[in-house]
Amino acid sequence: MHQNGIATRQLGFPNNHQAASPPGSKPPYSAPTASLGGVPSHLPDIPISAVLIGLFACSAATHLFFFQRNLRRRPGGYKFIFSFLLFVFSCTRIAALSLRVKWATVPTDANIALAATVLTSAGVLILFIVNLVLARRVIRGLHPRFGWSKGVDWGFKGLIVTVVGTLIMVVVCSVHSMFTLDAVARGRERNVLLFAGVYMAVVAFLPAVTVTVAKLVPNTGPHPSEGFGKGALTTKAALLVFTSLFLTLGAGFRAGVNFAPTPKDQPQWYHSKPAFYCFNFAIELLVVYTYAIFRFDQRFHVPVGSSEPGHYSGARQIKGQDAQELDDRDAGSGGSAITEDLREKDGVGRHGRSAV
Repeated sequence: MHQNGIATRQLGFPNNHQAASPPGSKPPYSAPTASLGGVPSHLPDIPISAVLIGLFACSAATHLFFFQRNLRRRPGGYKFIFSFLLFVFSCTRIAALSLRVKWATVPTDANIALAATVLTSAGVLILFIVNLVLARRVIRGLHPRFGWSKGVDWGFKGLIVTVVGTLIMVVVCSVHSMFTLDAVARGRERNVLLFAGVYMAVVAFLPAVTVTVAKLVPNTGPHPSEGFGKGALTTKAALLVFTSLFLTLGAGFRAGVNFAPTPKDQPQWYHSKPAFYCFNFAIELLVVYTYAIFRFDQRFHVPVGSSEPGHYSGARQIKGQDAQELDDRDAGSGGSAITEDLREKDGVGRHGRSAV
């Protein structure tokens, strides 16, 4: 009981069920603990945010350009939806940083603070999901029989559902905790956020683990490894491991900060602005620019409609498709919305096997 009392006081709550609030205050209420990045100010937050907005704008333009150029290319045009998703992600970062700039001009506006915090926390899940889907493609290329099995397919679907569900829990708990002074409710919501932070770090790390294991374990199945897109499967695996490890670093840092709360007036080094910008936006910029520089839109596209071993390499013809037009649904996903229309003239994915 004594330890619980100390923990409650550390979070800024008295030893009862109602948190203290300034007289006349109205919801949304500010958090009683120090937050990562703290309350933004004119200096240095506005100049830093402006630079980051420019960098994310360039990223958005680049990935949208690649998406449209691949779509319009004749002959051999194809739709690589992940380029569009990175465009959307870059736009969410521009919105989050713009809200932070606005927050710096009105630091007492709790509504702006809430919107900026939620958008900053939620946007990165787009990168997590993109990496998970790309990792599944690499696993299917390295181990066709295992990668196309129903167990892996259902496991992947379940994982995506839990990621989306966790995002919903984070948003609901984050918003509700700002509209209540009930210390018990806030404590429970904090537990949910702690779990979500750890779970997101695990999800960020999964592509690195699964792709590394798939690369190290020999393919002993009846079907040989299959290349797709441009470049070797080894290069694709290396890109995924690289981006996954950096995303894990950011997610792990944020989870660690959640486990070490301090009163609002006693922030630690890990709450500092450099830590906030480096472990959030700098890492994300590294990921989106890495994918742009290494043209992941050319490396990871697959013949849509693929549903079994042999479809990636073209060893087996996809039903309902001819050699000139392929419709990519990232097969086996059961009608997944992640699709791409692929018309490939001379890519490695159709006519031969990439070096592994």
